[in-house]
Amino acid sequence: MVNQTFLYQPKISEVLKNINRVMIGKDEEALLSVVALLAKGHVLLEDVPGVGKTMLVRTLAKSLDCDFKRIQFTPDLLPSDVTGVSIYNPKTLEFEFRAGPILGNIVLADEINRTSPKTQSSLLEGMEETSITVEGEPVPLQKPFFVMATQNPIEYEGTYPLPEAQLDRFLLKLRMGYPNAKQEMEMLARTSGSHPIHEVKAVLTREELVDLQTEVENVYVDQTVHRYIVDLVTGTRSHQGVSLGVSPRGSISLMKAAKAYAFIMDRDYVLPDDVKFLAPYVLSHRMILTSESKFEGLSPEDIVSELLSQISVPVQRNVSE
Repeated sequence: MVNQTFLYQPKISEVLKNINRVMIGKDEEALLSVVALLAKGHVLLEDVPGVGKTMLVRTLAKSLDCDFKRIQFTPDLLPSDVTGVSIYNPKTLEFEFRAGPILGNIVLADEINRTSPKTQSSLLEGMEETSITVEGEPVPLQKPFFVMATQNPIEYEGTYPLPEAQLDRFLLKLRMGYPNAKQEMEMLARTSGSHPIHEVKAVLTREELVDLQTEVENVYVDQTVHRYIVDLVTGTRSHQGVSLGVSPRGSISLMKAAKAYAFIMDRDYVLPDDVKFLAPYVLSHRMILTSESKFEGLSPEDIVSELLSQISVPVQRNVSE
């Protein structure tokens, strides 16, 4: 990815600087996490243990003056442990609702695939509707509301694969990857004393973040870019290697992500290249491949890459026209 540090929207630049003080060689992952945050979406971080998934979420949360909650998913976790529960108070002779961690602003769902599907699904309503239902009554979630979930690959012992309905509600799916030797050397040097995360200070208030999310909604998207998004998504549905293509929610998610990315780059309009850059992160986890494709060793990312090479990028018109 081309270094565009000097093009970042000023307030977002401060958040990214905070993350880069703690995370080494994860500029793109940090940028994409902020894209999802501004687009009012959610992020799934999938990778092996120990590569910094949780640290990325914690650093982002510390950079924002928001209510941070953490849910450590375990096999015995119950849905009420996530949403909250009403408890009878013998002094007042009434039931009192005790909110669960999902009623925070920034929610870390750590190792989400280590709990049962029933508990995993307790996040679904909140992620999609920004409200939850507790004992038949709707409970609105705070604004902003942002879930960043981590998971280990499903082939690891003691994990449960996320259902397709759950995966579809994540705007982006990211992988951290191992650092190279130089980055790991720098990591050892930085953490030989006090960990740099302890020095991270909030640079964005809750109100400022909500205002930025509103500004993102006003970013202009040309009809040619809409067509490009639709062509990519419908391409997944007709591809012979795909048994279940990307849903209409995927089209909307790609547009929202592109608007947030354009805003971060200090633009008030989306370029087709924004869509091209984001497509693998937004679309890949929303597809199910055929058995033949899996046997041939193809991945969803391969399918998206193929479509990006086949579908022509539209010529950008003058946005003032």
